[in-house]
Amino acid sequence: MLSIAIPSALFMIAAAMALNLWRLVRGPDLPDRILALDTLAINTIALVILFGISLGNAVYFDVALLIAMTGFVGTAALCKFALSGDIIE
Repeated sequence: MLSIAIPSALFMIAAAMALNLWRLVRGPDLPDRILALDTLAINTIALVILFGISLGNAVYFDVALLIAMTGFVGTAALCKFALSGDIIE
């Protein structure tokens, strides 16, 4: 069952990442680009977790956690910059 589910999930996540990249490049406003970058980070987490499941290696779950923390801090910093123009006050 996993031999069918994992490749199809990988394909769907890769398609979602391609659409996120398109919105990141083409986005009309800065909030759209920030949201696309955040969604791209979430899709990257899903991709890394799927690789971890398919390979049976627990190290990928730690990598997914690091990507999640980096994505959160990056999104918060970009939003702070978009609102006030300065990250550190």
